[in-house]
Amino acid sequence: MGRITATGLSWSVNGHRLLDTVDVAAEDGKIVGILGPNGSGKSTLLRLLAGLRRPDTGAVRYDDTSLRDLGRRVLARRLAVVEQDVSAHNHVSVRQVVELGRIPFRGRFGALTEHDRRIVDAALERVDVAGKQHRSWHTLSGGEKQRTQLARALAQEPREILLDEPTNHLDIRHQLELLDLLGTLDVTCVVALHDLNLAARYCDHIVILERGHVVDAGTPETVLTAELIESVYGVDALIDREPTTGVLRVTYLTATAGKAKLEGVFQDRCFRPDTPG
Repeated sequence: MGRITATGLSWSVNGHRLLDTVDVAAEDGKIVGILGPNGSGKSTLLRLLAGLRRPDTGAVRYDDTSLRDLGRRVLARRLAVVEQDVSAHNHVSVRQVVELGRIPFRGRFGALTEHDRRIVDAALERVDVAGKQHRSWHTLSGGEKQRTQLARALAQEPREILLDEPTNHLDIRHQLELLDLLGTLDVTCVVALHDLNLAARYCDHIVILERGHVVDAGTPETVLTAELIESVYGVDALIDREPTTGVLRVTYLTATAGKAKLEGVFQDRCFRPDTPG
C-alpha cells in the first residue's frame, strides 16, 4: 500500500483560481472520498494528484517522495487512474484495453508473459467483464466501459488508485460491487463521488470541496451534517442511520437554494407595481 499527501495545492486557468491551497491526506489502504457540487474542483484535484497537471503552488508526495521526483515509469508501476470518460481506444477489444495496464512492467511493445496474462484474466473476472473480453471497446455501454477501465487499473497491480466519478453510468448493482471491490483491494483509493450516501457507506475519510476550497474534511459522521449539506449543496437534508445496517443516511428534503431564489423573484414581482403580468 501507499500514502498520498497533498499540501497547499493551487491551480489556475487564465487567472481563474480553480483550486486554492487544498490539503488532502490519503493514508495506507484507506478510501478517501472527494465530494462537492459540479465545478467545485474534484477532477482538477485528481489530475494534480496524478501528476497530469503541475500545481501553481503546493506539493504532492507519495509516501515520503515528492511527485516531481518520481519518474513516469516508476509512478505508473504504483499508481492507476480511472477517469470519467475515455474515448481514445480505437478498434481494440476489451481484453486489449485491460492489457494496457501491463505496459509499465513490459514496455509498450514488449510481449505479454504468462504472468501478465494471468493478471489480466484475474482483473477481467473481478469486474465482471471476462465474458465480454473479445468484444470491441466501441460496442460497450457506458457502464461496461467504466468497468473495463477499472480492470485495466487493477492489471497495473497498483498501490494507489485515483478514480473520477467511477459510479457514473453504472446501475445500482455494479455501483455497489465496484465500491465493495475497492474495499477489498488493500490499496489506497482517492475517489471523486457525487452520491453522499455511497460516500457515507464506503469512505473512511471525506473531503468536501466548494469553489476550489476545502470546506471540511474528516470521517463521514463528522462531516456530513445537515448544516454543511445545506450550505454547500443548497439542499435541506435529514441525517440519520439506516435501520438495518446502521450506516449513516442522507435524505434530501428540499432544494433550499432554488426555493430562496424563486421566493426572491416572487417577492420582487409582488412589490414592483410596474412589473407586467
